[in-house]
Amino acid sequence: MSVKAKATPARRRAPRPAAVPAPLDGLREALRALEPVGDLAGLSLRVVQVATQAGLLGARLWRLSDEELIVWEEAGRPGQANLEFARQVLEQGAQSTGPHHWACALIGGNERLGVLEVWGTEELGPQAPQVMELYARFARLALAHREQSRTIEELSSIVQASMVLNSTLDLGELINIILQLATRQTQAERGTVFLVDNEREEIWSLLGLGLEQHEIRLPFSRGIAGWVAKHGEKVNLRDVYEDPRFEPEVDRRLGFRTRSVLCLPIRNARSEVIGVLQLLNRRHGPFTSSDEGFLEAISDHVALALENARLHREALTKEKMERDLALARGIQRHLLPEKPPELEGFDIAVSHRASQMVGGDYYDFILLNPETLLFVIADVEGKGVASALVMSNLQATLRALTLHVHSLERIVGSVNDMILADTRAQKYMSMFVGLLDQRHRVLHYINAGHVQPPVIRSNGETLYLTEGGMVVGLFPGVPFERGFVKLQSGDIVVSCTDGITEAMNAREDEYGNERLAEFVRSVSSEPAEKIVAAVLDDVDRFSRGGAHEDDRIIFILKVL
Repeated sequence: MSVKAKATPARRRAPRPAAVPAPLDGLREALRALEPVGDLAGLSLRVVQVATQAGLLGARLWRLSDEELIVWEEAGRPGQANLEFARQVLEQGAQSTGPHHWACALIGGNERLGVLEVWGTEELGPQAPQVMELYARFARLALAHREQSRTIEELSSIVQASMVLNSTLDLGELINIILQLATRQTQAERGTVFLVDNEREEIWSLLGLGLEQHEIRLPFSRGIAGWVAKHGEKVNLRDVYEDPRFEPEVDRRLGFRTRSVLCLPIRNARSEVIGVLQLLNRRHGPFTSSDEGFLEAISDHVALALENARLHREALTKEKMERDLALARGIQRHLLPEKPPELEGFDIAVSHRASQMVGGDYYDFILLNPETLLFVIADVEGKGVASALVMSNLQATLRALTLHVHSLERIVGSVNDMILADTRAQKYMSMFVGLLDQRHRVLHYINAGHVQPPVIRSNGETLYLTEGGMVVGLFPGVPFERGFVKLQSGDIVVSCTDGITEAMNAREDEYGNERLAEFVRSVSSEPAEKIVAAVLDDVDRFSRGGAHEDDRIIFILKVL
């Protein structure tokens, strides 16, 4: 008897999982390439490059910046960018427009970073969302980590910047430091620090990184930097040629092509715009809000450093100027006679006091012969160095003329024409020129627009010396007329500059010529030197608390 073996039912095999397309399989292996190292721009580029290197046709990475989606990086052959589609993906999480296209939002917690899109040469298959979401999640973590690292680096850079900015008081070196900090952090190709000149309503560059020796001066009305200086608002442009404020002339002159620009005002502690920082051509796309944030974070340190450097520069300039003025004052003192000449029958005294280190008031004595004295009191318009230079020129001119010209009218006329030729009517002066004849006790004079000297007579009368003409140095060929006065024992001639007669008290009342004559009369019994000292003391008492201050010369000629 034969026994048939019992047939056993065939075992059913489990269905094979669908094959993962090669590109997605390669994408799994590519995850290890997304280590959060390097800069953010390099990592974002690697995200899309890794996708295409794994076999996908193309990839695009969108970034959310200031609530606006922008294309961050692209690689391979991605489809046409669709901003509206990217916005929908960011709101809904993931979407696809077909079997070859897939997009996923890069979202973690409450942070929305952007959108990743990929395209395949073949259908991505049912496992595409799982693999792609894994890749997108890892990409988001890597990018977010790098973003956080960048924030920490920025904070470190801000601390470092505050230290570096306080390392020098040299303005040129400081501006170079500012540009190095700003261009390195924002990856800008070039930068310029403009300083604001409010008096001329201009901005000017002391140094530009990459501009070498080129200096740019622009009025507030021209250029983006000028606009920022005037309005005090920042400007961030992706394409400067689309903005009418941009001046392409600078590009043409320097052979440079400006694409993007970030321009911010620099304010001091009083919120005044003292400068403008302009950065050009960010190497990886337009300037970002992160760039703006970094520059705004260090702007207070930049402003303080610029103010300190400017004050230091001004202090050095002032110190040098004071040394030069002290030297000039010493030279000017030596140009003026130390004391009047002694002339029998006359008592002469004079005093000169400059309101600044140097001034334009002038006096001189030239003894033409033992019995004839030429003296001059002059007041050059204005104060300071320029007036002092004209005064020096007047002395040289006058002394040269008296060697060859013996007519008082011709002397003053020649001084007028020579001063006019030298200053081109930019400076003028008033003069009183006296020619004292000792033997006959006669004073010949010309008053060229000067303070009218009073002659205090011994009999109580007061005579003012008015003959002459207009001020010197304005018009050529001006005629001057000579006057004369016969002097008697006890008479006093008083000549001064307007620093005496126009001295003001707190109520803005002027000292005046009449007060001067009356005061001299009250001390007429004193020697000439004591009369001079008394007049100066009286003027000081009168003008105490007043705002007006000018060079002062007082000259006393007393007939014995």
